[in-house]
Amino acid sequence: MTLSLGYSPCPNDTFIFYALIHGRIAAEGLSFRERLEDVETLNSLARQGALDLTKVSYHALGHLRRDYALLHSGGALGRGCGPLVVARREAALEDLRSRRIAIPGLLTTANLLLQLHGSGFDNLVVLPFHRIMEAVSSGEVEAGVIIHESRFTYRDQGLVEILDLGAWWEEETGAPIPLGGILARRSLGAEVIARADRALRRSVEYALAHPGEARAYIKAHAQELSDTVIDSHIALYVNHFSVDLGDEGIRAVETLFARAEARGILPPQDLPLFVP
Repeated sequence: MTLSLGYSPCPNDTFIFYALIHGRIAAEGLSFRERLEDVETLNSLARQGALDLTKVSYHALGHLRRDYALLHSGGALGRGCGPLVVARREAALEDLRSRRIAIPGLLTTANLLLQLHGSGFDNLVVLPFHRIMEAVSSGEVEAGVIIHESRFTYRDQGLVEILDLGAWWEEETGAPIPLGGILARRSLGAEVIARADRALRRSVEYALAHPGEARAYIKAHAQELSDTVIDSHIALYVNHFSVDLGDEGIRAVETLFARAEARGILPPQDLPLFVP
């Protein structure tokens, strides 16, 4: 059985999915047809029901739970890894209300955290994540919410950090920050979804056990080719939550959704996160 699988070209995803795509682990009769896209494109494709399995922002999952269920493995969730608000000069985040702020997508967790932080951040410019620093530097926007490799390179562009939204979230809730998860179409059925989840866990475990093997694949897709940046990126976004969300990870996701639903940002949902 061949399943369509979407994930981003970022080093953490290509690192995680390398073994799955290249037949390095047992997949229990499943094969995968990959599609690499930026996170907001993946969010949009999932809303169209275009993929069997896909990485999405947790913000997007809040709108997708009727059709998709969360998998336990393969996602990005942790501490010290949240999106940053950056600008050309020092400022308070409150001073940026009604100013033009670049975000990597309306359904990204980066935007959800910005909206949870406070109201008035509605003059948004959606750009691919790798374009945001350039837009801030050029004055096209007043500030930007950056993710992925940009966390490690924004100072090279002469930009300053206004707020670490992940750190703010951790201080507010005590929970790690849920960034992106792997979803499976509910219509695949519990048995196929369980096989895919087990295969994905093996892929993460293989990557961690053979950290150098995927380097050529990672570099073929990365925006930033520096080995130092790639290694820092993987170290930050691939952790024990990527192997299995566990109880702490699940509580973090539930906390994010509860707060977003209370603010009216996400619709209320009674379906379980996972297929039983």
